[in-house]
Parts: sequence; structure tokens; C-alpha cells
Amino acid sequence: MIKLKNLLGAISTKEIIGDTEKNITSLQSDSRKVEKDGMFVAVRGVTTDGHRYIPVVASAHVGAIVCEEFPATIERGITYIRVENSAEALGHLASAWYGYPSRELTLVGVTGTNGKTTTATLLYEMARLQGFKAGLLSTVCNYIEGRAIPSTHTTPDPISLNALLAQMVEAGCDYAFMEVSSHAAAQHRIAGLRFAGAVFSNLTRDHLDYHGTVQNYMNAKKAFFDMLPDDAFALVNADDKAGAYMLQNTRARKYTYSLRGDADFRGRILETRLDGTLLMLNGREVEVQFTGKFNAYNLTAVYGASILTGFNPEEVLVGMSRLVPVAGRFQTFRSPSGVTAIVDYAHTPDALVNVLDTIREIVGAGGEITTVVGCGGNRDHGKRPMMAHEAAVRSDHLVLTSDNPRDEEPESIIAAMKEGLTPSELRSTLCITDRREAIRAAIHAAKPGSVVLVAGKGHEPYQEVCGVRHHFDDREEVRAALDEL
Repeated sequence: MIKLKNLLGAISTKEIIGDTEKNITSLQSDSRKVEKDGMFVAVRGVTTDGHRYIPVVASAHVGAIVCEEFPATIERGITYIRVENSAEALGHLASAWYGYPSRELTLVGVTGTNGKTTTATLLYEMARLQGFKAGLLSTVCNYIEGRAIPSTHTTPDPISLNALLAQMVEAGCDYAFMEVSSHAAAQHRIAGLRFAGAVFSNLTRDHLDYHGTVQNYMNAKKAFFDMLPDDAFALVNADDKAGAYMLQNTRARKYTYSLRGDADFRGRILETRLDGTLLMLNGREVEVQFTGKFNAYNLTAVYGASILTGFNPEEVLVGMSRLVPVAGRFQTFRSPSGVTAIVDYAHTPDALVNVLDTIREIVGAGGEITTVVGCGGNRDHGKRPMMAHEAAVRSDHLVLTSDNPRDEEPESIIAAMKEGLTPSELRSTLCITDRREAIRAAIHAAKPGSVVLVAGKGHEPYQEVCGVRHHFDDREEVRAALDEL
């Protein structure tokens, strides 16, 4: 329970109608969860506008309503607070409600199209290797000092987010690492948080179904850097042209990492295999359990961010060799007969290119690569033919299949992907709608020494069809198919 006037100290208000001396019992932005004497924040969302539900929550006898426009009817006993942006206000109110937990933690956020999950997770693991208590907020799973909490979004809503951070503080965590999605930045889910640092990995086409243009997508990520305080650090990939853009208006201390040129943190690949890489970091060699240039970028970012976070550089270098890949990220499986299968979350054209180029570099021109891939329904239609084309160019055999079709027909998604293929590429392409059968067919047709890439879903243990999530795990399917060889 918090006195309303104390809660309102966290936000800028335009107009207030009613008593601010009352006590508030809860904070909600979901009209279905409001409580008597609680506060409801009416947020304009993607699919619905919380302002529509103000009459409903008023009848539930809430104590206060935060909105951008006052309703036509002002109910007695309720305090109405008008603000410029309800979504932004919610972030600040949630932070205040939970006692500003981000101020009690060294909070580092990671953003970018690819590499967020790996980088944030490895930073969390690095902190624990250094003997610190830490928390993680990621696409795969949230962790509070080793305790797993299922994840529903890359970045949770402000109330859930601050609740998790508060639990981390209560558990004695010193550090917290989190993925910051473009949606979260655009929707002000991170408003009110105090970050000690931010990392930018890269920017390629993604989420245009939401942002509309690449520029809007890039600006959403830049907004995260623009909000950093002057005592935070901003670490960006100097090899990505968007890296410099992220730093343009930030007040934070600016740092770069690179595999190609001069930077504060420099990584170099000395030797690569399917099960690891010999990497040089700022002139020091280290053997890591990761493969591919994209992972070399992730690890260089982890190395730099770990040092900027305050960890001992020598201990960080030792820790790099002990880190292990994240579930569903270039996760490798082998059969006794010599067939290798790789499960990876690659679900953008650029990510697919990175993974396939890495596999080709290792197996050479003589090794056969089969790619099993689909595209999600109700998402960016424009990338579908691009995904198929990039896979076909870099694979000897291609199997187009279903991903998470959601509310679309899988066959129509596959048809859209086929539009990116030339007649010759179509001749080496199979279309198998059933993902289980697609994986099984690709692995059963593979020769000893060849590689099958199953791309798109990675760690996800489900397949979403018509709004229902059915259990489906690419890793389980790959193991089962390999066991049949």
C-alpha cells in the first residue's frame, strides 16, 4: 500500500481531479485484474486501447485512474490523473511501486537484431563465475540467482519487469542482465529503469510488421541509448553501421568492439571448428566453446561488457573459456554414423546467412548442407522469400516447412517463401508442411559427414497454431531422428 501523492512523485502530470492523500493498494494496466482502491493505468496498446475500459474499472471502485484523456463521466471517489503518455507513466509508476529496484542493481541491457539472448545470458553466467549473485531477463528464460522463471516475452511488461527486478534485489543479486527488444523500447516498457550499461549487437531487417520501416526499428533501439545516464557505459559493434548511430545522442561513456578494425575491445578468430573456436581478445588467446563469426562478435561484446561492468579482466578471460552455448543457439547434435544436426534460432535473413556461412566455412566446399526452415505467421511477410533465397544459395538441399503458423495457413507461408527461389533452386527444394516430418526427412537423407541445419525456432518448446501452443521442440525431434539412423 502506497500513498497516492508519493506514487505520483514518479511521473509528470498534466491535470489531477480528486484526492491524492488516499492509499493505493495495487497497480494494474490490465482492466481484468484491477482491485478496489487500486490504480489503473489506461495504456494505448497495439490491439486495444485501455481508455475503453475506464468505465469498467471505475465500477470496480478503483482508487485512481491514470489516462491521457479524461472520460466523459467523472466518478466520485476516484482520483483521475492525466498524463502525456500513459505507457511511459506506467514504467515510472511500476518502478516506484516496487521501490526502484533497478537502482539497487547493476543493470545492463542488451539490444540488437541478433545476439541479444546469447550476450545477455553469457553476461549473467560470467557474473556468477566471478562469484556474484545475478539475475537474467531473456527470451529463453528468466533467472533469479539460478532459479528459473518461465519467460513469455523478450522484455516483460513494466509491472512484471519491476516485480522480477525486485525479486532479484530481495534474493541479494548484485547484477542483472536483460534483453531490451525494440518493442520494449517503443512501448516504454523500460521507462523508469536505471541502466548501468547498454550493449548493441547489430541491426538487420526484423519486426517490420510492427515498426513499419527499418528506420523506425533502428530509432526504437536508439531510444534505449538516448535514455542512459552519464555514468553508464554504451558498448556498440563498430563493424555494424548502426553502431555509431546508437551513440549519437547518448550521455553514456562510449565504447566499441570489433572483429575487423580498431576498437576498445578487439576480437579475432584464429581457428574455428564445429565444437569451438580459438579466439584472440585484445591480444590474448582463449579457447571458447562456441562456433562462428556471429558468436565471436557475441563473445567480444561479453568480454568488453564484463570489463566495463567492473569484473577483473584476467578473471574474465579465464571465464570466457568456461562459458557454454545458450540452448537452441547453434546447438550441435551428432549421430554415430557421422551426421551432424544443428538447431539454431535464426529467424531473420541475416541470422540465417551468418549460421550457414559458418557451417560452410567449417565443412568446406565438399561437405553437404541441408537446411530445414520456415517463417512465422502473422509477421513480416517481406522476409519470407528472402529467407528461402538465402537458405537456398548457401545449402545443397533445402526443406521448406512450417514454423509457428499462428493464424495463417502454413501452405500459404511456404508458397510465399518459394517466390524467392529460382527455377534451379526449386529443383533442390522440398516442401514438407509437417515440421516433424521435414526434420526427419532431412536427417534420414543426410550422408555421413554432412550437416543438417534446423533453423527458426531454436529453444522454443512449442509450435503455435491458431492461437494454441502445442508441444514441439526441434531439439527433441532432431535427437529422435538421429537415433533412427
